Amino acid sequence: MSSRFSSSTRMRPLAAAMVCGALLLGALSSAQAAVNPPIYMTHGVEYMSGGIGSDEAKLMETVSPRWPATFEFAIKDRKGADFAAGVHVTVRDGSGVALLDNVVSGGPFMVARLEPGTYEVEARIGSQVLKQQLHVLQGAPAKAVFEWPAGTDMASAGTRTVQ
Repeated sequence: MSSRFSSSTRMRPLAAAMVCGALLLGALSSAQAAVNPPIYMTHGVEYMSGGIGSDEAKLMETVSPRWPATFEFAIKDRKGADFAAGVHVTVRDGSGVALLDNVVSGGPFMVARLEPGTYEVEARIGSQVLKQQLHVLQGAPAKAVFEWPAGTDMASAGTRTVQ
């Protein structure tokens, strides 16, 4: 009976180490998946951009309702659309003042903390510019989707296929 007890006692530290290792690995995986892209500020407006890779895209889609303004960028093709990154974005207020001035998206999604009001949003890939008005209301997230036509100079923008 004593040999059985000592064998069991020797296995417990190994089992505990394996459980701790699995928990640590799980915690590190979760922490890595939950890291937000950096938040930047220009002209008093905070913004964040990302969505490269499925985990970051899910994160951006999850946080976007908490931001007053969301922008999404894509290039159409024969198969559907490719998300676009590297888009140059300018947001002007109702007086024409640029609040976000030619900032470059780090992925197909960009969110911004804009005050309630009407804005003109300009998104550019290469020499192709798309413009939209965006109406931000108090407590209601606003979204603008920019889709460039097939044949847009994709070398000017990073892209990934919409899944």
